[in-house]
Amino acid sequence: MSSPTAFLFDLDGTLVDSVYQHVLAWHRSLQRENIQLSVWRIHRKIGMSGGLFTNQLLRELGESVDAATIERLRAGHAEAYIELSAEVAPLPGAIDLLHTLESLDLPWAIATSGRMLTARPNLDALEVDHDKAVIVTRDQVHFAKPDPDLFIEAARRLGTTTQGSYVIGDSIWDMIAAARCGALGIGLLSGGYGRDELERSGALRVYDDPADMLRHLDEIAPRTRD
Repeated sequence: MSSPTAFLFDLDGTLVDSVYQHVLAWHRSLQRENIQLSVWRIHRKIGMSGGLFTNQLLRELGESVDAATIERLRAGHAEAYIELSAEVAPLPGAIDLLHTLESLDLPWAIATSGRMLTARPNLDALEVDHDKAVIVTRDQVHFAKPDPDLFIEAARRLGTTTQGSYVIGDSIWDMIAAARCGALGIGLLSGGYGRDELERSGALRVYDDPADMLRHLDEIAPRTRD
C-alpha cells in the first residue's frame, strides 16, 4: 500500500506574512553588534536556520565572529521579532487552505526553520491547534533548510514519507530542501522571491499566495474535482 501524499508547509512567508518582520528583526540585532548590512541582503537568507543564516551573512561581510557573538545575534533576532510579531497576520487564504485540506482528509504539517519561540505567535495567528497539528521547528531536528530534515520529520509524524509529497514554501531554500528529499516543490510568491527563482530551484508550480493555491488546488489534489 502506497504512503499518503502529504502537504508540508513552511511557515514564514508561506502561511503568515512575517518575512519582513524577520528581516527587520535581524537588521536590529546586527546593528546592536555594530554590523552594518543592507536589508536586501538579509532578505535573501530568510528561510535558513539562524545559525546558517548568520554564518553566511558574516562570510559575505568577510568578518569572523566568535560563538558568543553569534548566539547574541540569534537571541537579539528572537527578541526583536517577538516585539514585531503583533503585526503578523495570516496570508490571504492560509486558514481556509488548511481547513480545506482537513475537510478532504489530506494530511498536512508545518515545518519551520524558526524555533518555537518565534514560531508560536505565527501559529497562534493561524489559529493552529498546537495539540492536534503536526508542527516541526528548528528545535526538533539536527539540520534546518536547505537540508530537508524538517520536512522528513514532518512527513514521518504524519505516517508517510516525503517521496511524492508536496513541500510548499516561499523561498529557494524550501525548493532545494524539497528536491533533496524527493518531494515536489510548490512555490508561493508571498515571501518576496520571484517566479523564475523558485522555478529554477525546482518548483513544480508557483502561486501568488495560499489563496491562489487554494483556487488551483485541483491541479495538485485531483480529488477536489470529485
